[in-house]
Amino acid sequence: MEQILGYLGWGLMLGLAGIGSSFGTTIAGNAAEGALKKNKEKSSSYMILSALPATQGLYGFVAFLMWMGKDFAANGALYFGVGLAVGLVCLFSGIRQGQVCANGIANIAAGHDVQTNTMIYAALPEFYAILALVGALMV
Repeated sequence: MEQILGYLGWGLMLGLAGIGSSFGTTIAGNAAEGALKKNKEKSSSYMILSALPATQGLYGFVAFLMWMGKDFAANGALYFGVGLAVGLVCLFSGIRQGQVCANGIANIAAGHDVQTNTMIYAALPEFYAILALVGALMV
C-alpha cells in the first residue's frame, strides 16, 4: 500500500502541475487571440505573457525527475502527501497566473503599457510553485 501511495503522489505531482500549465497557457492564449483583433503590433507581448504559466508544468517535471529512484515502499504516505501538495500548488498557481496574464494582455491590447507590471504580478503566484518545488526537493 505504501508503494502505491508513493507512486500516486509521484504521478499527481507531474499530472496536476501539467494540467495547471495547460489551463493557464490556454487562458492567456485565448486572451491573446482576442487581443490580436484589436492590436496586432503587440503580438510579441501577448506571446510572452501567454507562455508564463507553462513554468508550473516544468516545476512538476523537475520534481518528478528528482524523485526518480526514491524508495516509495518505505515512505509512501509521505511521498503521496508531498506529491499531492506540489501538484495542487502548481495547478492553482498555473491557472491563476494565466488569469493575471490574460488581464495584462487585454490591457495591452487596449493601449496601456502594462507588460512589465503584468510580469511582476504574474511572478507572485509563480513564487509559490517554486516554493513547492523546493519543498519537494528537500524531502
